[in-house]
Amino acid sequence: MSSSLAIGEYKREDKTASRSPCPVVNALANHGYLKRDGRKIYAEELNASMRHIGMSPLLGSVFAIPTYFEYHDPSKGYRKRQKPVGILQKVWSFIKNPYSLFDYFGCWNRNKTDNGRKYLDLADLASHGAIEHDISLSRRDIGQPQGNNDPQPDLIRDMLQYSDDGEYLTIEELGIFIQDRIKQQLVDNPDLVYGPAEHQVNCGQIALMMGCFGDGKKMPVKYVKAIFEEERLPIREGWKTRYWWTMGLFEFFGAVQKMVKAVGMQV
Repeated sequence: MSSSLAIGEYKREDKTASRSPCPVVNALANHGYLKRDGRKIYAEELNASMRHIGMSPLLGSVFAIPTYFEYHDPSKGYRKRQKPVGILQKVWSFIKNPYSLFDYFGCWNRNKTDNGRKYLDLADLASHGAIEHDISLSRRDIGQPQGNNDPQPDLIRDMLQYSDDGEYLTIEELGIFIQDRIKQQLVDNPDLVYGPAEHQVNCGQIALMMGCFGDGKKMPVKYVKAIFEEERLPIREGWKTRYWWTMGLFEFFGAVQKMVKAVGMQV
């Protein structure tokens, strides 16, 4: 691995590195803001890396910290087997750990501890039904032969073609792309799981990208290419991190609703 590279310097690692379904997280590792081999990532490291794409500390923690809750495969009906949780228990859990509201993002497995500290490999973020979902922008579904973790060049190419002017991708154009992805996956994947919860997460991830790498309404196509084709932060193309005016919770939730409206489908 490229341990001699300076932090911030880009190098895409070989196939032995652990990588996630998220090209932005992979870009953070390719730039050295996370361990370049993508292994043994602690919560504070993943959380701290979020600032390098312009997320506020609070918003970054909402995305990073809940992934360290234990993963429970939804296909095994974990939640259905549990006894109902009372309101007092929910309140107490929230008081102890506010991030418990997002425990369904959990990707951690019990065997991954080091001296009592939890860690993840980036590939753990592909744990299906947690923060990963069907109908990705650039990955196939877990029920398909290609799996849900490797980038699919044809999907990336298709997404770029939805840009009307070839210069920018707007939220409306990405909304149409998601509409068409849903329609196609209903045909291609009989085991498709994509309901309101998955749709909110999907729209949230797109809204985050549009806010951190665009102006919330559109994003330069050259930035999209750098992120999805090379898993690289688009610094060469002129992008600068929002260090002084980071994306916070209020802006994020507003952007999610705009993205949901742009897709315009009831799922």
